[in-house]
Amino acid sequence: MPAVGPGVPLCGHTLAPAYHGGVPKLLEAARNPLAHVAQRWTPDPRTVQRAALTALVMSLVIVVTGGAVRLTGSGLGCDTWPKCTGDSLVVTSEMGVHGVIEFGNRMLTYVLCAAVGWVIVAARSARPGRPGLTRLAWAQFWIVMGNAVLGGITVLTGLNPYIVAAHFLLATTLITVAAVTWQRSREGDSPPRPLAGVPVRRAVAALAVVNAALIVAGTAVTGTGPHAGDPGEIARMPFDWERISQVHAALAWMAVLGTLAVWALLRLVDAPRGPRARTRDLFLLLMSQGVIGYAQYFLQVPEVLVGLHMLGSVLVWVAMVRLLLSLRGRGPVPGTEDTGPPAGADPEPAAGRPDRASLVGSSRP
Repeated sequence: MPAVGPGVPLCGHTLAPAYHGGVPKLLEAARNPLAHVAQRWTPDPRTVQRAALTALVMSLVIVVTGGAVRLTGSGLGCDTWPKCTGDSLVVTSEMGVHGVIEFGNRMLTYVLCAAVGWVIVAARSARPGRPGLTRLAWAQFWIVMGNAVLGGITVLTGLNPYIVAAHFLLATTLITVAAVTWQRSREGDSPPRPLAGVPVRRAVAALAVVNAALIVAGTAVTGTGPHAGDPGEIARMPFDWERISQVHAALAWMAVLGTLAVWALLRLVDAPRGPRARTRDLFLLLMSQGVIGYAQYFLQVPEVLVGLHMLGSVLVWVAMVRLLLSLRGRGPVPGTEDTGPPAGADPEPAAGRPDRASLVGSSRP
């Protein structure tokens, strides 16, 4: 009787050779699950783009829901971390609606992690490989983990306004990386090719600095204002609310005027349509923010308007990041070179269109 083994008939069946290596393959999959998935799945470029967009949307949602926690006075709805209470991992009925709101925001972190995980898997499995995109996806994961810990420190320190501000700024960093990841998923991996001259790029960089300062000043307005996140005695930043609000408004006007100047400069040099469209988007969002900002100021900062203003602030920053990235081209998405630019991609300058970038400087890096 022959020995039983791979490839040897047994009761009319043949043991597949794969069975012999089944356990090692399972161990290998457990050690490196991403490589295991990448060997068996190659996502379409549009799938990678959808994953990146989903992560960006979730990073915006988590900021807005975090703002809702503060505006409803639910910041200490769960009074400790990582548990919700000293005796329970989850919210209890005794904690009321504030506990539900705070715990619900914590649970959304898992949804955000799932969205970021989808980006990591999709970017890792793309063919041809895109290591730069994969690194950006992993950067989102580590920022989410860091901000989860910082959120816990926020609770443990009783909503210290400086920790709250740092929590928001790190969330804005996540949005920045998510926006860059989304844009990179919609373009190629060729070396960046400037689409505007050095003066234009410097003007846009200066505008980005002003918008960053605007966000930081906004955290100071929040840390000084009436919405501390809990009805109890919560420490506030030692600024005069009227004065810091005026500084915030001045920076907002600088951002608006700077955006108009960049738009005029782009028109002067006949820049591609992409940067001009991104500048228009930024201008419209800034103007909307201005209307909401002044309305909430004169109406004694009602919660609904404050929430809309917070959403607007992160949308403005996404528009700013998109404007920065629109000033260079990186070719088509790998694997789509013969199918034209991806949907939603910024078009290149039309062939033969006069380029007056030399009026304001060379477009070389």
